[in-house]
Amino acid sequence: MEKTEASKDLSSTKVYDDIKELFQTLPQERNWDGRWLCQYKGFWCPVRCFRPIISSQRHFDARDTDILLASMPKSGTTWLKALIFSIVNRNNYSIDQTPLLTSNPHSLVTFLEFNVYWGNDNPDLESIPSPRMFSTHMPYELLPNTILESKCRVVYICRNPLDQFISHRHFLLENKLEKDAEPLAIDDAFEMFCKGIHPFGPFWDHMIGYWNASLNNSGKVLFLKYEDLKEDIVFSATKIAEFIGFSFSVEEEKLGLIEEISRLCSFDNLKSLEVNKFGNRGVIQNSSYFRKGEVGDWTNYLSPLMAERIEKLIEMKLKGTGLMFNTYSKDS
Repeated sequence: MEKTEASKDLSSTKVYDDIKELFQTLPQERNWDGRWLCQYKGFWCPVRCFRPIISSQRHFDARDTDILLASMPKSGTTWLKALIFSIVNRNNYSIDQTPLLTSNPHSLVTFLEFNVYWGNDNPDLESIPSPRMFSTHMPYELLPNTILESKCRVVYICRNPLDQFISHRHFLLENKLEKDAEPLAIDDAFEMFCKGIHPFGPFWDHMIGYWNASLNNSGKVLFLKYEDLKEDIVFSATKIAEFIGFSFSVEEEKLGLIEEISRLCSFDNLKSLEVNKFGNRGVIQNSSYFRKGEVGDWTNYLSPLMAERIEKLIEMKLKGTGLMFNTYSKDS
């Protein structure tokens, strides 16, 4: 019964018969906010994204000059988009003329699965000038082969799971993507999160996939942590620019351009812009992308026992990887 109901999200659009057939074989669960998820190759994907994911795998033709921003939801994606857009286009727009002043960063760097391939199985992307910039929440294992096989750069940002869980919960509660559903209580939502049943989860497999890729090919994948950007945005911006092939010149450094871009893309500045106060992208309110942006905000919502459970889970799942997280603010 439930599988039939879940399939409505997919069958509401025209899809390939084989995609429908594949979808029917997949385990399905409701997320805590009421949206349907399907488990594809070990990851829980929003059902409405399943067709776009498959379409991107089949049709996306990566260029060596492409830049892909990857992340779990609510891990610093908006911030990273603003930074990379500004770094790449610093010779095209002055700070006081940048499109960031009138457009949300998600409108400037669009998602493969939520925008580019949403309702369009094979969009024409050839007319987009290089370097093309795209983003995704897809795990590394689900990226189109042309991305993996090309020389295009992948910049991944992650966030400590406690803050990511709270930030994503607030985002979904505010936007209520499943209008008729009654969201589960935080305890039940947290239980699902710990089981890895959440959009693009399990979070540990998502992070490990990109972490290992960055270790195996540091010229292909840059692995960033939200907490590191918070601590030193200028250093991080310099590192990102060098990685994507847009290093700052000595003259630009002397002129303070890195600091200017960092201020422009700061959480507080982006949050203060009119477009991000009152605008929207479809059903998503732009303001919901800018809540607090603090490290350790989870302490206001989760009990010490819940935190201990996640920390033990992180220790177990990330053991031997060398990947660690700072879950508290430096000021705590």
